Amino acid sequence: MDDLPLNKIQISGPTLAAMIQRFLSSSGDIDGLLFGRVTQITTANFSDDTPTNSSSSESPTIEAIVTSFVSFNSNSTFYDSSGDISAVSLQRLLSSFSDQLINHSLIGWFSGRRKTLIRPSLRESLVTASLSSDIQFSLQVENSSNSYTFFPPCVFLLFTTPIQEQLIHTHEYRAYQFRYPNDSFEPKTLDVVNIGPVFRGHYNSFSPNSSFPAIQCELKGFSSMAEDGKVDGECLKDIKKLGNDQKELDMLVEGFEISRLGKLMGPEAAHYTAEIDHLYEKMLVKLDGLARLVEKSSIKVLEQENLNSKLRFKVAGTETDSR
Repeated sequence: MDDLPLNKIQISGPTLAAMIQRFLSSSGDIDGLLFGRVTQITTANFSDDTPTNSSSSESPTIEAIVTSFVSFNSNSTFYDSSGDISAVSLQRLLSSFSDQLINHSLIGWFSGRRKTLIRPSLRESLVTASLSSDIQFSLQVENSSNSYTFFPPCVFLLFTTPIQEQLIHTHEYRAYQFRYPNDSFEPKTLDVVNIGPVFRGHYNSFSPNSSFPAIQCELKGFSSMAEDGKVDGECLKDIKKLGNDQKELDMLVEGFEISRLGKLMGPEAAHYTAEIDHLYEKMLVKLDGLARLVEKSSIKVLEQENLNSKLRFKVAGTETDSR
């Protein structure tokens, strides 16, 4: 079997988050199996001095894509104490999860341990070597020119936590490929992919369960501050000014539909961006005016509460003297 080098390893964000959560929520060390597929991608290499009518060089790359996993609470679930794979136990585990792993192939395994160095141990090396050497678990490489190209389950992910105690809870992870020539682990790039057609199946179509309620943005008087329907003249002046600002903002907002967002790109981007900046400045002015009005209102409310307290103390003292 050829030893195919991986260019990189991909995993979706939800899958990686689920693995980390499973590791951090466990009472001890865990391990498990990785499932997915291995595909060959051919990319064309062009350079600036390459003529348009000439053929470009193509470089095929091998990528492993992790799509799901199965974890176990205790170690030695599919291997013995010496690191040898138990084919019978592994087949039994794969059969028990066959309904959940349709169209998914075994591509490797992972291990999670706390407060240790982020490098594979001797036990993990023996387990990976034993798993990779078992021909019956090899999977076929997709999009390969040779239909007889197979890839062993040699992908290994390692999760650890820092050795020293830290104020911020954190975790570390690293991806490896076990290589035959040297029987050693080769670090690989782990791409966390959250969008794209490859991982579109991880996200179901989303539609809101209920629409957002309409928000009434009406400018109302401060009735809590007014007595007998009268409002301070200064407050009336501020409210009138805010009303005029609101009318000016409404005039500026006209024409800023969603369809115009396309103008953020192209030759009209500079002019359109200047209009948005002007609208933003006007909104900041209005927010500043609202903040100042709220500040003044809070001061008046505090003054009124102090006056009410003095009146209550005065009335209480008068009643005491009368008695």
